[in-house]
Amino acid sequence: MRFISLVWFLSISSLGLAQEKEEAGGAAQANNPLANMTALNFHNYYMPKLNDAPNDAYLNTSWIRFAKPLSKGKLLLRVSVPLSTVAIPDDTRTVNAENGLGDINAFMSYNFISKPNATVGIGPMISAPTASADALGTGKWQAGLAFVAFVVKSPQFQLGGLITWQTSVGGDADRADTNNAAVQPFYFWQLGKGTYLRGAPIWYFDIENESYAVPIGLGIGKVIKVGNTVFNCFIEPQYSMLHKGTQPQLQLFTGINLQFVNP
Repeated sequence: MRFISLVWFLSISSLGLAQEKEEAGGAAQANNPLANMTALNFHNYYMPKLNDAPNDAYLNTSWIRFAKPLSKGKLLLRVSVPLSTVAIPDDTRTVNAENGLGDINAFMSYNFISKPNATVGIGPMISAPTASADALGTGKWQAGLAFVAFVVKSPQFQLGGLITWQTSVGGDADRADTNNAAVQPFYFWQLGKGTYLRGAPIWYFDIENESYAVPIGLGIGKVIKVGNTVFNCFIEPQYSMLHKGTQPQLQLFTGINLQFVNP
């Protein structure tokens, strides 16, 4: 009888550890931008304070992002649609806010490394001059490259980064040329039961105008699976450590990511 009880206890413990490991792995993959799952993300950046701008100036950009794996996960297409508000006071201190669609961009990543503990991809990137007002976009077609990596150091820690570069290749001849790069490191620390600490600031470099912003972020998120859908909600304050030009000093990054798991 004692032997049966011992076997039962060990079996339940093993199942519990296996379930805990599976949940930790699922929470880790919820933040993998190259995960082999269709995803729909809703992100928002609220920027209440800008450097080298009047105190009443602010920006707000909401992003709708759709990612679709192709060719059994070897390719990943991601399309991003921005909806922006640009509010800059004029000479009379009146705040004129411009609202509307920004420049839509997309990239196609080829995942040349695709392992349970590491995913690495690279591919072309393009931006279209779809902005509904001059203040909301560049007026230029832009093309470049995107490189992304996600490394699972352990069920608790994940690291990675997204690097993009693009430059103008056509569009409105009266608008300024563009040449910019962005580096987005991301780091996640799983606390258990779907809760995690996170950081995913975007270091932006406007090479054409010699301006930049290098923020650091630390926030918290929660991953919940409902049926075949993984919900990942988060909030992340960010502060710019280094900056030059009119760039965000403070911003609040919030979002909800949805991943659709194949049944």
